[in-house]
This record gives sequence, structure tokens and C-alpha cells, in this order.
Amino acid sequence: MAIVDVTVIPIGTKTPSVSMYVAEVQKILTSYEEAGVIRFQLTPMNTIIEGELPVLFEVIQKIHEAPFHQDIKRVATNIRIDDRRDVQRKMEDKVKRVQSLL
Repeated sequence: MAIVDVTVIPIGTKTPSVSMYVAEVQKILTSYEEAGVIRFQLTPMNTIIEGELPVLFEVIQKIHEAPFHQDIKRVATNIRIDDRRDVQRKMEDKVKRVQSLL
């Protein structure tokens, strides 16, 4: 299982606010989560997605496309992948481990 940090950045929006684009991405992620293939967490600056890597790539492509469906002409998407294969770790496990060291 992999964990992906992803930020979809619509370029050329009419206002500085991008919350309506973020909301559309979250709707897509919710549909995948309800299907039981991913888990995700919205943060103030990005979204963290957890699942099998092939599914995550599919999800990333879908959310990258979302702003184009809202009449945006340019989108930049930043992706960072944590794919550890020697142990199974969830998002919460990584946070708990750091907190245990504080």
C-alpha cells in the first residue's frame, strides 16, 4: 500500500480562492473511498491518499482532470509517493510513530 501527497493547482482562476476546485476533487475522492479502494485526508495545503499504487495513479489522473471540467485551461499537479513495501503502514501509523517519539 502506498501513501500519496497530491496537490492539484488550477492556473488562471478568476479569483484567488480555489476552494470550489478543491471541493470538486474531494467529491471524486469520496466516490473512490465509498467504493472501498482508497482512504484520503484533506489538509489545509494538500490531500493525502492511501491505497494500492495502480489505483492511486488512476485517482490522480481523475483529480488532475477535474479543473479542466470547470473551464480551467491549465493545471499543475504535484505528487509525492511514499511506497514502503517491507511493512504495511497507514497514514495514522506514521503520525503515531512520530508522536511516540516526542
